[in-house]
Amino acid sequence: MGEDESAARGGHFGSAARGSRGVHYLAKCVLRGSAILHAVQGHIRSPYSSDIVFGKETSLELASINEDGIVQSIFEQSLFGAIKDLAILPWNNRFQEHAHKVQGKDLLVVLSDSGKLSFLTFCSTMHRGCFVAVSAYEDRFALFDVSIISDSNIGYEKISYPSENKTEGSSGQDTLGTSIRGTIWSMCFISDGTYQIEGYHSILAIVMHRKGSFINELLLFGYNRHAHAIQVISWYSETGPLAINISAIPHFPGFAILFRIGEMLLMDLRDPQNICCLHKINLNIPSLVEDRSFVEESCRALDDDEGMFNVAACALLELRDSGPDMFKVDDPMSIDSGGGKGSSSSKLVCSWTWRPGNSMDPKLIFCLDTGELYMVEIYSHTEGININLSECLYRGSPCKALLWIKCGLIAGLVEMGDGFVLKLEHAKLFYKSSIQNIAPILDVSIADYHDEKQDQMFACCGMNPEGSLRIIRSGISVERLLRTAAIYQGVTGTWTLRMKQSDPYHSFLVLSFVEETRILSVGLSFNDVTDAVGFQSDVCTLACGLFADGVLVQIHRSGIRLCLPTTSAHPGGVPLSLPICASWSPGSRTISVGAVGQNLVIIATSNPCFLSIIGVRTLSTYNFEVYEIQHVRLQYEVSCISIPLKNTNNKHIASEARLANKDHGVSHFDNFDINMAFVIGTHKPSVEVLSFANEEAFRVLATGTIAVNNALGSPISGCIPEDVRLVSVDHPYVLAGLRNGMLLRFEWPAIPEFLQSDPSRQSCLPRSCFSDYESSSSIVANLNSYNSITEQAKNCIPIFLQLIAIRRIGITPAVLVPLKDSLDADIIVLSDRPWVLHAARHSLAYTSISFQPATHVTPVCSVDCPKGVLFVAENSLHLVEMVHCKRLNVQKFSIDGTPRKVLYHSESKTLLVLRTGLGGGSCSSDVCRVDPFSGTLLSKFQCEPGETAKCMQIVKVGKEQVLVVGTSQSVGRIIMPSGEAESTKGRLIVLSLDSAQNYSEGSPLIYCSNMDVSSQAGSPFGEIVGYAAEQLSSSSHCSSQGDPCSDGIHLDEIGAGQLRLVSQATSSGAVLAVCPYLDQYVLASAGNTDVRKLELLYSDPVQRLVADCALMDCDAAVVSDRRGNISVLSCPSSLEVSEYPEKNLVLNCSFYMGETVMSIQKASISCKLPVDNVLNGSDGVERVLESSYNSVVASTLLGSVFVLIPITSEEHTLLESVQARLAVHWLTCPVLGNEHKEYRGRGLPVGVPTILDGDMLMQFLELTSLQQESVLASPGSSTLASASDLHQSPLSVNMVVQLLERIHYALN
Repeated sequence: MGEDESAARGGHFGSAARGSRGVHYLAKCVLRGSAILHAVQGHIRSPYSSDIVFGKETSLELASINEDGIVQSIFEQSLFGAIKDLAILPWNNRFQEHAHKVQGKDLLVVLSDSGKLSFLTFCSTMHRGCFVAVSAYEDRFALFDVSIISDSNIGYEKISYPSENKTEGSSGQDTLGTSIRGTIWSMCFISDGTYQIEGYHSILAIVMHRKGSFINELLLFGYNRHAHAIQVISWYSETGPLAINISAIPHFPGFAILFRIGEMLLMDLRDPQNICCLHKINLNIPSLVEDRSFVEESCRALDDDEGMFNVAACALLELRDSGPDMFKVDDPMSIDSGGGKGSSSSKLVCSWTWRPGNSMDPKLIFCLDTGELYMVEIYSHTEGININLSECLYRGSPCKALLWIKCGLIAGLVEMGDGFVLKLEHAKLFYKSSIQNIAPILDVSIADYHDEKQDQMFACCGMNPEGSLRIIRSGISVERLLRTAAIYQGVTGTWTLRMKQSDPYHSFLVLSFVEETRILSVGLSFNDVTDAVGFQSDVCTLACGLFADGVLVQIHRSGIRLCLPTTSAHPGGVPLSLPICASWSPGSRTISVGAVGQNLVIIATSNPCFLSIIGVRTLSTYNFEVYEIQHVRLQYEVSCISIPLKNTNNKHIASEARLANKDHGVSHFDNFDINMAFVIGTHKPSVEVLSFANEEAFRVLATGTIAVNNALGSPISGCIPEDVRLVSVDHPYVLAGLRNGMLLRFEWPAIPEFLQSDPSRQSCLPRSCFSDYESSSSIVANLNSYNSITEQAKNCIPIFLQLIAIRRIGITPAVLVPLKDSLDADIIVLSDRPWVLHAARHSLAYTSISFQPATHVTPVCSVDCPKGVLFVAENSLHLVEMVHCKRLNVQKFSIDGTPRKVLYHSESKTLLVLRTGLGGGSCSSDVCRVDPFSGTLLSKFQCEPGETAKCMQIVKVGKEQVLVVGTSQSVGRIIMPSGEAESTKGRLIVLSLDSAQNYSEGSPLIYCSNMDVSSQAGSPFGEIVGYAAEQLSSSSHCSSQGDPCSDGIHLDEIGAGQLRLVSQATSSGAVLAVCPYLDQYVLASAGNTDVRKLELLYSDPVQRLVADCALMDCDAAVVSDRRGNISVLSCPSSLEVSEYPEKNLVLNCSFYMGETVMSIQKASISCKLPVDNVLNGSDGVERVLESSYNSVVASTLLGSVFVLIPITSEEHTLLESVQARLAVHWLTCPVLGNEHKEYRGRGLPVGVPTILDGDMLMQFLELTSLQQESVLASPGSSTLASASDLHQSPLSVNMVVQLLERIHYALN
């Protein structure tokens, strides 16, 4: 454990009086675990979609795999519980062939640590006819007969074995009157087609280890409907290898595959009373895959101890170095001790998958514990059933799960390394892509990314031979393609234009400056084509767009310019030397905003406020006239205009809106073409949806008034719309980005009938921005407000849009830029920082983009960059590409051995990595320096043979920095099972981090203990002056060839300093931790130290299996145990004189993560949101949380990253009350049936408070405003009624949202 010396310096002398007893924390998972334990596929989102569900320890991920084998994450959800098993209940397949009308989505069945069976679905209509089998670890199992119940409810009947009804004569008895008890290893239903046995409705095959037996047996159970009980039909046992699993053969009724160690058996179960084995396949055959050219060299098998594949157990047992002479160590506390292969040479099937579909020739692909993949073909003929085993098709890491997907793709999921996607072609498996998995995370280090004021995390991941160094960034990953020089000062707008509507790529990039406009051709190189396009170059462009194929329109303050570019600008241009241009001017008025659509130009002027429709007519060849079709005077100035892209698919918006209001008889969308709609924002402020047709007047379709208050109920200033967008996924809605950095979502509500039947009550509708209309066209009706509606406009009563959600994302104006020309496209929201708003999500859901703050953004689609995005930041143009192939925003550098510790050296901007488990030489451990940009290994310092580096820390000595490394020089156990230190020795090594330093024996470091000190001259490492640059990866791609998610590593010579030995000291015990103190001392934790020389300040009276700990100050520490808890320990504010010092630490608060925390680090995380009204507010809830060094970052064995941030007692009380309501509300309660307070408080003594759950609380931001009010109005959990009672006044939605927005902003 190493901490910054400032904590030690300021803690003991300055913080003792303050104490830490009143500190409250909120824990949020900022990166969910990547270790996948289960994988299933089915029709989850719709009856026709092909979806994949990854089951992790504490979350579910919905994903899909495209034809290129790229895994794309769709959605991930925390479960507030641990998954034990996962399966698909195939409603879709069962009923599709019988009646198309009842075809529906599949159900997801989850068995969890709650002890309950959970049915998860996206569908509210279900059908009857399926059984689900659930087993305990031993002695008991149950069948659930699932049936239909409407209104999203599932009916089921539970039948247990042994029966829970003690009055039944068959309770716990099989057909022979004996009770069957034992450990259940595997089970499956035998498909229909078995011989009918009277009275049995469903047959279940179970592999069971009966007590006292040396082998496992195969038992068949049947459900007897008449006796309403489960009974044993028969069993099968055969002397030989141990049976492990069983799987029914799809589309082969009555047959199953029994997996045993070293072999597979084809079982005939058609007659359940007469089980027989038809074929036996020996798996202990030599592999020929090493000679195949299509196998990736980088996919190497993991060593597996004792054939165990449970993540938690496997990690603790397998996470060992493979160094020589270390595999005999049996220290249960050490994960550094070596491990080797089990003594058994038999191969074990660890995962398998069947070919999907309805083929009558089943095919099975399975993976052995050696990482080899084989395929089995089963086919029938006149003589019976045959089975054919292929040769080895692929060799990689052993897979926890295999999943055969459409198009011949097979997904292999690895526990402690990256998975892979393979393609089955011509009876061979070819590598397609990787499935990222960063578990386990052994250590992390946080540093700023390229000085862009955004943090990134360097992580030690995996174990030898899959060890890697990962760079983890928050938000959506982007790949940086191009950055120009900082010559683009004063950019006011950016747009990308196509030459034709049907063009797949953009042709022009328009850049507007304060007094200039430039047009560049689109590509990886930008060329100026302004003169060839025809835009007026000496003005500031307000808007531009494609008016028609080959016709571009520019809008500036003085007028409108129509242009036909020449062939020199684009091959599809006019064959002339100069572009064709035509102009129009509003006269004395000044254009404030405008928008260009297909055959439609809309502008607005200020002082006076007019809204005008501009058209174009052809006079002759290359001769056009721009003219005003009509205009209307407005009561309020227009702040922004948005014209949706014309598309035939847009018409479904009108039909959906009509359907939504069908019951109310409203016909606002009758005889209305949605392609003629547009949206405006006004200074009222409001958003309004309007329409225009050549033969009609302006029609106001919908209007939404913007009235946003702060927590005190006062109106928030700056609520004028900066940008508006019409969006439609399942239904239409309007997005508005405000000038104060807020984001709003409006939706169409149901309209009460009285507004249509009773004109006298129409005054309750809000007034539009229209007032005293004037028009240059006689066809425009005079709509002089809603109080005097003309006969022509009586059927045009606008709909009052409902404000669904409000979010604060920054302080600068929020600009909305769709990623593509579609109403259902995701939208980039640009404010203080860039975000991606997920258009298909409920309410307002957005994710940060891993990019620096920018002023402007526009999507760029070119041949070289089809999914590009152009940012303007720091006066430069940045062309990036949204990397959708990466489920995780993680960069990978493969590294030899197992990386244990990582530090970021800010002076040289390099990484220091401690490695163990190295092979190929006498040295099994070293410390190396790595370039974080390229992954190049710059230098290294090797330990002595038999020595293992255990810890390291950067220590400041005067004005210089050195690296202090602690080692162990013993091949035996470090800590005995009793917890006492074994008789070992180690070294404390000091390395120079600056090649210019010249330390002598008179080093300023003076050792205060009885360690034997030696300088560089007497060290065996005195001759080491550096190593040539070494590549961390064996190939240009760090995972596998062709892996698009791997990062290329290039061998670059970088002039960084070498790791040079300064001095060393021998310790009487292994040096397990070092810590700098007061810039003068290094505290080293070593075994067999005379504790009488040390003063024990505080001690934890509770024995814990500690994974890691961090000192917050002299009175508080954060500690994690290997049971999944993270706790804050602190010293009470006052101690009794008679109290013993070893009992004076108390448990302040705790949090059950459900995962083992491997690394804890103190971090500085700012929860400050740059909001003007919050900065000026005086209310305590609106107080900005200042940057604090008391935050905690914790990484876990399963690849998760949690952040703990301190909050005040007032904020804790408020959020605790909100959490209590969310935990029981039907929209946000845990889906697996766990009681939230019990789950997060597991292992806690009674009365100890839990750390607030950020994952539960952040669900509040995903709700609509009405749903948020419903949650806060609910009574909440009875267990927290006392905490809720502390709030005498009702909870304010604004108050809660503003506080959670700051936390969301900080953690994204």
